[in-house]
Amino acid sequence: MSSVTVSIDPHVHSEGSYDGHEPVELILEHAAEIGLDAVVVTDHDVIRESKRAAEIAPEYGLIGIPGVEVSTAHGHLLAVGVDRMPPRGRPYAETVRWVRDRGGVAIVPHPFQRSRHGVRQRNIPTPGPADEAAATPDPAGEAPGEAAGSEAPQPRPNGGATSEPGAATEVDAIEVFNAWLFTGYRNRRARRFAAEHGYPGVAASDAHHLQYVGRAYTDLTIEGAESVREVTADDVLTAIRRGTTTVEGRRAPIRMAAKHYVGAAGRRSAYYARTGAARGARATKRTAVDGAVAAKVAALQSAHRTRRLLSWFA
Repeated sequence: MSSVTVSIDPHVHSEGSYDGHEPVELILEHAAEIGLDAVVVTDHDVIRESKRAAEIAPEYGLIGIPGVEVSTAHGHLLAVGVDRMPPRGRPYAETVRWVRDRGGVAIVPHPFQRSRHGVRQRNIPTPGPADEAAATPDPAGEAPGEAAGSEAPQPRPNGGATSEPGAATEVDAIEVFNAWLFTGYRNRRARRFAAEHGYPGVAASDAHHLQYVGRAYTDLTIEGAESVREVTADDVLTAIRRGTTTVEGRRAPIRMAAKHYVGAAGRRSAYYARTGAARGARATKRTAVDGAVAAKVAALQSAHRTRRLLSWFA
């Protein structure tokens, strides 16, 4: 059977996120230039820009996949492949179930790092004893260090579905390499946890600035496709569930290194040169509107004070 490999960065933030900086058009342009096949915009608790990115991704030769990084009661969760915003602040297992019931994949981002709202180990839904016995962890997941190209843990035979009615729905994958975890300890711990429970592993940049997009990424083997052009978003989600993943990443870029920094600077300059006039006009219009509103409010406040002052002498 034929197969192709697609490279995806499943965890990127745009200007739609409170801590993001880049427009989705620029992110998509950069991702295509450095050789990615897909990038999932996962802004914090908002999905509007991600849906827009997924819609226009084919214009850049990319696979369009929406997603969001949702804040649960126990930490952050990546909901990939959903086009609606999951409920915020709900228990982790409940949110996982919500995502999977709607055809998405639930991925644990930067697990165990509480300073970045990573979920604690005890709150991650895990397989029951029967599933754990059937799992076949990848020994490479126990190896120290963070070598590029390491194979992800083998997935559970049931592909992540729970086998007992009423049991907590399990997550689909663990982010075993996050490019922003500087010491590497949490990444190694995440890899060991994924191997222990038979979860597929993914790598992601968690980029908030353009030059870091693709700094870590996941290669997925797509069965039955002749070329990347044939691959759909559903194919990508299925590959994640099946665990046909290879994580790629170091705390310095790999094959995309030279293109990352010089290319990102050039693309950013070109993008804002193209869009600067339009953005400037919008900013001017916003300023004028805001000024008019402020003047109206000031006039109403002045009239109110004048009436109060006159009432004292009535």
